[in-house]
Amino acid sequence: MAIQTRSHPTAIEVSAKPELPTKRDEARNGALMVSPAVVLLLVFFLVPVLLCFILAFTNARLVSPEPTHFIGLDNFSRLFQDPLFWKSLRNTFYFAIVVVPLQSAFALVLALLVNSQHKGTNIFRTLYFIPVVTSIVVVSILWRFMYQPEGLVNQLLQTVSFNTIQGTDWLNNQSSAMPAIMFMSIWQAVGFHMVIWLSGLQTIPAELYEAADLDGTNRWEKFRYVTWPGLRATRTFILVTITIAALSLFAQINVMTNGGPRDATSTVVFQAVRVGYQQQATAYASAISLAFFVLVLTVSLVQRYLTRDKD
Repeated sequence: MAIQTRSHPTAIEVSAKPELPTKRDEARNGALMVSPAVVLLLVFFLVPVLLCFILAFTNARLVSPEPTHFIGLDNFSRLFQDPLFWKSLRNTFYFAIVVVPLQSAFALVLALLVNSQHKGTNIFRTLYFIPVVTSIVVVSILWRFMYQPEGLVNQLLQTVSFNTIQGTDWLNNQSSAMPAIMFMSIWQAVGFHMVIWLSGLQTIPAELYEAADLDGTNRWEKFRYVTWPGLRATRTFILVTITIAALSLFAQINVMTNGGPRDATSTVVFQAVRVGYQQQATAYASAISLAFFVLVLTVSLVQRYLTRDKD
């Protein structure tokens, strides 16, 4: 009788199972993936913020033979006695108080107009959004030429008024420089907030409008009781973003007026940049930036509290 023997499988015959990654491997891979973003945040955000807090309490300058040393609250006491800072602060609030409601309301009107599927709607959406994707520096340069005494704005005013309105030198007039920048800023950024309003409008269920139609409501009642309550989260976001952008006004001022005439358009951010780079007073510019940070944080918290969900 033949005896059958069972041979053991060789190493080649045995199929090796893939090793599953351990938690340590997953943590290492995750750290490698987020490391570029973390390095960028550290270098371009955290380090400058820490330097701003530190330098605000010193006498540091960009170029100075004197060594940097701690001077306490001297920069802040100087800041509160600086008339240019208070004038810049008034100009900043003046710009924000006018631009925030006008820009948000105009953007909502545009969003309501293009919130449909009619033929040609996408063309209007694109036209309204083109100024947003254009560089603010390029837009400011174009409008600076348009605001000149012989520029397009005055020529249009003369044509429309049959030469009864001659216009003015908009950017060199103390009473018209800031309103001119306000108008340009609203025109340039209204398309962005129109898109945000539009995204909020499209999240409102169509059944609510159908129920409102069955109840016989008119357009105003439909907007008041259906559209406006449905935009609660959207309007909070838009209010905060427009306010922060308005308080951070810099590019338009730097390109169009350079803070003039007679500091009529100087803002807090513009003053901080001018003091820090042109006058090389790094410590004093850091104090201005720190005061601006507290200002924006306070305004944002107040807005968030006033627009909170009270239900």
